[in-house]
Amino acid sequence: MTTVFSTAMTANQTPAIPRGPVARGRVALVALWLLQIALAVMFAFAGGLKLTGAPELVALFDAIGIGQWFRYVTGSIEVVSAVALLVPSWAAFGALLLIPTMVGAVFTHLFIVGGSAVLATVLLTGSLAIAWARRDQLASVLSRRS
Repeated sequence: MTTVFSTAMTANQTPAIPRGPVARGRVALVALWLLQIALAVMFAFAGGLKLTGAPELVALFDAIGIGQWFRYVTGSIEVVSAVALLVPSWAAFGALLLIPTMVGAVFTHLFIVGGSAVLATVLLTGSLAIAWARRDQLASVLSRRS
């Protein structure tokens, strides 16, 4: 005689959903990638505007007083970092390159040209979060070099 076992789900049962560290790890990884993509889009756009010579950015860099070469350098850093944020093995380095750039932007808005430093502060915080989240990647590169 053969017995057939079946498993039926009642209304109270739910399918197994990963919980605990694995699920939190997946959610954190998705959140990290969403942050990286959002920052990459913003920095690619802003850097592209700097490199193409948008009139308001030319005026902004005139107000800073260092020269237009600085607009090209800043735009290049932003575009290169935006690309790096989208490449898993380069993301931490893209974030690290953006941190001093955004510290300079916050400082510039607060003490030189005026205006709101909120957006620059948000972008700095996002860059810091990515660098922190990918610190193991940075540590592994540094340990291989020594």
